[in-house]
Formats: sequence, C-alpha cells, structure tokens
Amino acid sequence: MTHVVFVAPRFLANTLRYVEAFASLTEAEVSLVSEDVEQKLPLRLRERIAGHYRVDSSLDERQLVVATRAIQKGVGKVDRIAGVLEQLQLPLAGVRDRLGIEGMGREVTTRFRDKDRMKQVLREAGVPVAKSALARSAADVAAFVDEVGFPIVVKPVAGLGARSTHRIADADELALLPRLGVEPTAEQPVQVEEFVRAREHTCETVSIGGEPVWRSGTRYFPAPLEVLETPWIQYCVLLPREEDDPTFTRFHPINAAALSALGMGTGISHMEWFLDGDRMLVNEVGARPPGVQIMPMMSLAHETDMVHAWAELVTFDRFRPPARKWAAGTAFFRGQGRGDRVRAVHGLERALEEVGDAVVDARWPRPGDPRSSSYEGEGWAIVKHAHTDGAKHALSRLIENVQVELG
Repeated sequence: MTHVVFVAPRFLANTLRYVEAFASLTEAEVSLVSEDVEQKLPLRLRERIAGHYRVDSSLDERQLVVATRAIQKGVGKVDRIAGVLEQLQLPLAGVRDRLGIEGMGREVTTRFRDKDRMKQVLREAGVPVAKSALARSAADVAAFVDEVGFPIVVKPVAGLGARSTHRIADADELALLPRLGVEPTAEQPVQVEEFVRAREHTCETVSIGGEPVWRSGTRYFPAPLEVLETPWIQYCVLLPREEDDPTFTRFHPINAAALSALGMGTGISHMEWFLDGDRMLVNEVGARPPGVQIMPMMSLAHETDMVHAWAELVTFDRFRPPARKWAAGTAFFRGQGRGDRVRAVHGLERALEEVGDAVVDARWPRPGDPRSSSYEGEGWAIVKHAHTDGAKHALSRLIENVQVELG
C-alpha cells in the first residue's frame, strides 16, 4: 500500500478539501504534517489518517525532515510527499532529496521557483519568453531600462503569481522603487522584465512521468498585474466550453516544450502565458495546482473532482482524462473605498435576477466583513453554462452589477 504524506499548514476549509481527497484513497495510507494539532481535524477525517506530526513552520525544510522521519518510524516507509502551496514546493523537494522519496527534487523545483533561472532554462530550450534579467543593484535595473525601454516589470525572484509585482512606467516611478520596498542587492536580487501588452491566459497540464496527458486553460479579464495595480477593479477568470479552441491548442506545443525543459514530473502544472497577435510567450510556471478558483472551475466544466484527481495522480501516477462538458468562470468582487470593513453590497439582487441559475457556488461579500488582504477580494461567484458566451455574459453581469462599498 502506498504511503503518502500531505503537508497541510493549517486545517482551513480549502486545505481540508485536499485532506479529504487523500483520505478517500482506499489504496493508500495517508499521514499529515501540519502546524495545527490533530484535534483540529474533523473526527471523520481524523479516523482515516494513519499518522500526524505537528511542526512550528511547515515551510521549514528541517522541520519537515524531522516530521517525515518520525512518521516513517511510526507508520512506515513514506513513498510520496505532497503539498499544494507554491511556497511549499522547495521545502518538499528538499525532503525528497534528503530522504530518498520519489518525486521532483530541489534542482528541478528551483527551475519553477526561481523566476530568473526559469527564464534562462526556457530561453536555452528555445521557448519564447519576454526579455528579462536578474538585477542585483539599481544600476542593473537602469541598464535593463536602457536596453528595452519603459515600461518594465519588477518582481521577486521567487514570486507567487503577480504578488509584489510592480509595473514601472517612467524614470520618476523608477526612482520611487525603494518606497515600495524594492532595493535590489547581491543578497536579494529582483527580476526585471519587459512589459508585454497582451491578453493573458493559463494552461493547466496533467503530466505523468514528464509526459503531458491532459490540458485545460483559462483567460484572465483583465491581466493579474492590472488587478494588483487597481485595488478596486473587479475581474474574472473564464474557462471556455470548447476543448479545441485554437487560441489554446496552438499553445500546446509551447506548453509541452516548456514543461520538458523545466523537468516537470508527475502532477498538475499551472502556466501563465501571453497572447500578443501571433506571438505567444510563457510568463510563469508553477508545479502545483492553480489558484483563483481554477480547480473548482475545472471540476465543474469536466464534471469531475479535480482535487481528488490530483491526490490520486501524485499518489499513484494515475489520471483518468475527463471530457469538457461546460464553460465555467469566476467573478471576483473587490471593495471600493478606504474603510476596513464592508459597509454595503449593492446590486446583488439585480445581478442574480439577470444571471439566473448560472451561479453554482459563491462566497458573497456581506456587510461587516473585514476588508480582504488578498487580491481575490471580498467575495466571489462561480458560474457554469452550456456555452462560453453564456458564461461570459453571466460574469459580466455579476461584476457590473455587484459593487462592494468599504467604510
């Protein structure tokens, strides 16, 4: 029987969904490592877990090694170790290397986490990417501007989506970078890239042993960087009904080349890419399940449980490719104003009247809710429709009607 360790930093609602998926694998033994005590697990899950070890920090590789060794001693040999968060991928890779556990090690995982290394590997493989450089000083940033001109994008080397990413439009904004906490040094360099004016998409790929076996994809409206730059803007992520949409299928060879160059093993990868006319550029790649509600959207569109499918995939190298039957999308509601709490929510009733039964899941913003610290905003709604245009219409009516007032 395969013994898999799942690292679940906190037993929050979304994390418990993954715990439940692993616990439902009848051919596997499942142990957990968490910062929460075992008693915080619901009893129905606690009874199905073979072992548990609490750590102070789930991002500390040393603590994960200690925990995994203890689980091996108490339960048995660990065959796989997995986690969902982007920040967990390098610590997990270190555990695999140090304890001889199958899966992606530090050398490969670094290609996904270190954005400068990622771009180097992709360029060497002939995969199209935006111009970029590693800046260890303000002079390095200025030299890059001299090469490509404004605007540029400045981001952390070990970035997470578009967080802590800044678009710099001119010399005045460049001079203000230190006020944003961005002062590149030899010890803490930053990634600088040309700004690409293009439509942004994703490509979610299931790979087994390095071979892509299934793909899905979404479109961002607007791009994540614009969302971060405009705190009040409401945005959508759309998964179209058509599996053979040429907008996406033309990208598949680039996706395959990028994953091969980076060394993707078994799992779900999340690739963000730009479409600029006929030019397609890989932006960033994560070797883990996607965020921004893409996993539940894929589940709806393909009438399957993608969380369970991922758990089965990383445990047994097994995946049953589902057919796409629906379009799906998520609308994100973001508060307007300077307050710390939601004062009022306007237009919700009208929006629901217009979209009908298209909304299948939601976390609606409510008066009194604290202001969100996440770019996902104060709430969201997921839609499903038989046609792509129907899903797009539902998303547009939601973000145009629902307004979140902060106060």
